[in-house]
Amino acid sequence: MRIFFILFLILFTLEFFSCQTPSTNVKNNLSKPKQTAMKLNCEKTDAEWKKQLTSEQYEILRLKGTERPGSGKYNSHFEKGIYTCAGCGSELFTNDQKFDSHCGWPSFDGNIAGEEKVKQIKDFSHGMIRTEIVCANCGGHLGHIFDDGPTSTGQRYCVNSLSLNFIKKTE
Repeated sequence: MRIFFILFLILFTLEFFSCQTPSTNVKNNLSKPKQTAMKLNCEKTDAEWKKQLTSEQYEILRLKGTERPGSGKYNSHFEKGIYTCAGCGSELFTNDQKFDSHCGWPSFDGNIAGEEKVKQIKDFSHGMIRTEIVCANCGGHLGHIFDDGPTSTGQRYCVNSLSLNFIKKTE
């Protein structure tokens, strides 16, 4: 019985560390993904972005930061209107596409005009493989997209409130 326990412990340890320590080639591929350059309609210098955006917006839109869950002003916001990019004003999402996912960030099940408005980019940061979403017009980081949405699209665009502005629909 003791030998069985020791073998189990050794196998468990090997299995655990094999998942935690990728080989050099895999690690290099994860940390340096190949991405094609995106053609942007709205290109600005860092100084111009810093002048236009708040420090929090700059951290998210330009440096790919993330706001704390539950802290964003659009997380529990359900007025009729259009959500736009806080960087360039491009229309991204409608209130009809928004739903409450209880994840702590505004969630949408689609976007306006697909790839023309929101680009998807493979994201290998933080030891994960995800899909980042960015504004197709200015390249601003919006958040990530997941395939666990509750609507017919099956998608959940998980977006930082600070990367958005809202234009209320007038009746």
